[in-house]
Amino acid sequence: MSSALNSLSVYLLVALGGACGASLRFFISQFVLNWLGKGFPFATLIVNISGSFIMGLLYGLIEQGVMQVAITRTLIGIGFLGAFTTFSTFSLDTVLLIQHGEYIKAVTNILLNVVLCVGAAALGIFLVTHR
Repeated sequence: MSSALNSLSVYLLVALGGACGASLRFFISQFVLNWLGKGFPFATLIVNISGSFIMGLLYGLIEQGVMQVAITRTLIGIGFLGAFTTFSTFSLDTVLLIQHGEYIKAVTNILLNVVLCVGAAALGIFLVTHR
């Protein structure tokens, strides 16, 4: 961390970002559940794709010198995205699909999350670095 941020400031930025990220994740999860139902973990997929895209944008903006590393990385990268993205939930969703014998859904969930999230991060970087 940069010397520009003292220890208390770092924790407050992470907490603020985390609260916002967790709240948005919950909102999206409820919205998608009401919209598409429980048949497939679409909410987790949407959050993972959008979180990966935002991470790519953030990385690109920091690399381009557009955003300040210390505050942006702490507030958005660690706090917001750390609470918003749901790869731990993705893992549990996949295990539960396997336990329920839903092997095709489990493999589909793995492929969609990995391919689309990596693609979203690459797209985010591309959009920032290739104007």
